[in-house]
Amino acid sequence: MTVLVSLSVCLVGGLMMSRIAKKLNLPAVTAYLVTGLILGPYCVGRLGIEGLGFPTEELVEELDIISQVALGFIAFTIGNEFRVKQLKQMGKQAITVGIVQAVVTTALVDVVLAALHFIRPDVISLSSAITLGAIAAATAPAATLMVVRQYKADGPLTRLLLLVVAIDDAVGLVLFSASYGVAVALESGVVSMKTIILEPVIEIVLSLALGAASGLALFWVERFFHSRSKRLSISIGFVLLTVGISMAEFEVGGVQIGFSLLLVCMMTGTLFCNICDFSEELMARVDSWTAPLFVLFFVLSGAELNLSILTNPLVLLVGVLYIISRSAGKYIGAYVSCAATKCAPQITKHLGITLLPQAGVALGMAMTAQNLADGAMVRNVVLFSVLIYELVGPALTRRSLMAAGEINVAERTSARKANAGTGK
Repeated sequence: MTVLVSLSVCLVGGLMMSRIAKKLNLPAVTAYLVTGLILGPYCVGRLGIEGLGFPTEELVEELDIISQVALGFIAFTIGNEFRVKQLKQMGKQAITVGIVQAVVTTALVDVVLAALHFIRPDVISLSSAITLGAIAAATAPAATLMVVRQYKADGPLTRLLLLVVAIDDAVGLVLFSASYGVAVALESGVVSMKTIILEPVIEIVLSLALGAASGLALFWVERFFHSRSKRLSISIGFVLLTVGISMAEFEVGGVQIGFSLLLVCMMTGTLFCNICDFSEELMARVDSWTAPLFVLFFVLSGAELNLSILTNPLVLLVGVLYIISRSAGKYIGAYVSCAATKCAPQITKHLGITLLPQAGVALGMAMTAQNLADGAMVRNVVLFSVLIYELVGPALTRRSLMAAGEINVAERTSARKANAGTGK
């Protein structure tokens, strides 16, 4: 009972807070995250009232399955952007920008934090500095997608942004695996090519293969049904199945085998949308079904943010340097790569700012990095950056999309009228 009451408070509270955010011209994502902070263990949760907030971080972690499912649907939706038509138009640009901005960001953060290590080796180790550089490459697709949806953003910048955010996950995975392998080698004195190259390559290949198989299977099953509701149910069931399989981990011949949930679900959505002639209508119905799920995802994400790290001055120092260098890396990397691929001026100028949000993927990498001797510092710095980026990032994304002319702020269409116009 307590769990259901807590979830209802999260859902209703987040939606009510979004009305306040609207008055302040802030994205709804920010409202959901603030609601989570309020209901979390550092605010209302401290009162210990059952059902009203989360008294401990453990209670929030128990609902992690909701976040995993939400990420699966987010990735499935982003996969819809990888249509052949879209890829022909800007596939080369998306791949170039996705790789360059991630590499530049990692390099810049590495340089800044490595310099801090040589100046003050007691503050951060070299292995942690290298690891944080790789984590910096990761961008959160969830916040970006929610801003695009809320404001119905559309245009060249929006389309390129969604493609780059999707590619960013694969690039970030490779950079992190390689950097983490180097960090472990620095601490142990043993270089493992298995950790640096083999395992990340296997993870990416298996994730894409599983996603492709899931997309083909979804299309095959959907053909047996013609009812909209049944097709919707099948789609939801397949995404849940894909999320579940993606969480599996096992070992073969000493090699750790796992899947990237985001890559698997993106590939499922990509393949399905390119071979299914009724995919656009079906994706629109899936989007409407997942709306409350995404609200819960962001509220729970806000509740997970650890405010206690704000009391540690060393974490704040490293965190501020990390945020500044990462933000500069994202902007410079995106600007240079956009200019090199001859993107339109509004894309070149604004894309970097829209790539700042960071959350789930980075936190997952930070959990792995806790095995380092200075792993606690890595985790706390990432927690601090996520706190800042998740609260500020969506607003900056909205501002950039508006500046690029891809959000019509003058348009005020009610949901009922919009749905009537699309036949929902």
